[in-house]
Amino acid sequence: MEPLLFESQDLGKTEEFLNRAYTKMQIGGGASDVRTRISRATAESLSVDRLEICFEMSYDADPLGKICLCEVYSGSIVDHTTGGRREDFHPGDLVSFAPPDRPMAGKVRRSTYSITMFDPALLTRVAGVSRKGNAPVRLLEHRPHSRQAARQLSRTIAYLGDHALPDPVVQASPLVLASLAQLLASSVLATFPNTAMTDREGRDARPASIRRALAYMESNLDQAIGVADIAAAAGVTVRALQTAFQRHLGTTPLAHLRRLRLAEVRAELLAADPSVSTVVGIAARWGFHHHGRMTAAYRELYGELPSTTLARS
Repeated sequence: MEPLLFESQDLGKTEEFLNRAYTKMQIGGGASDVRTRISRATAESLSVDRLEICFEMSYDADPLGKICLCEVYSGSIVDHTTGGRREDFHPGDLVSFAPPDRPMAGKVRRSTYSITMFDPALLTRVAGVSRKGNAPVRLLEHRPHSRQAARQLSRTIAYLGDHALPDPVVQASPLVLASLAQLLASSVLATFPNTAMTDREGRDARPASIRRALAYMESNLDQAIGVADIAAAAGVTVRALQTAFQRHLGTTPLAHLRRLRLAEVRAELLAADPSVSTVVGIAARWGFHHHGRMTAAYRELYGELPSTTLARS
């Protein structure tokens, strides 16, 4: 099945399409130019949509009945209200837009963003945990627990929307579609705090000290921290931390920290304007001041030079 493409400069037709594609809703816009473009890749209950709203559009929508993820590429979504929470989303934000059973309202301000939806029951099936009273798995937070996890989920969504779902061979294979749905659900469970994660905490093979260390690293990637700071945050000695990392992660704390920072460098390179940004400048922001060593580490991790990544962006 080819991706569906909707384009319109008629507010009424746009509202009609959104009602068919998502849920009953009312939209409004005060501008004379109300251009809308929506491309949709879908299979069974899974869909990945790319939306371009070229005006300020208000929305007031009924519950979607599905897990709904939103990733903002440009512009903003403001005054988004659901379940008593009100928030603004900006470029780079990837969020769980609204619980399946809650209505939502807000404003889209000349924004380009994606909407990814799937059956919430899939989370429970993929989690593979025994739930008390057969309670379904739920997301506990609307924002990812780390930037690294958000980037991985973003890559999964891009793969599904750009390559997998539009492929006729994939569309014709129920087994492949089921695997893709499971891939997405697994990525969501790895990205957002959820009730299945809470159930597994007591069975996590990694010590609490490592979990504390990883959380501290994620929160301080742009700070000048060392192994002593990480150990202090984890509540153990430097030697104990190094031993735990080698035993459970097969690396050292500083090597893991470097890997996380290289991921930040790559994310900036991919989003940068090559005519304005430089590899040296981006690397320096993440603590890499020796260009040769950073380049060697980057190439080993990603299989290309950082300058190649920047040129491709």
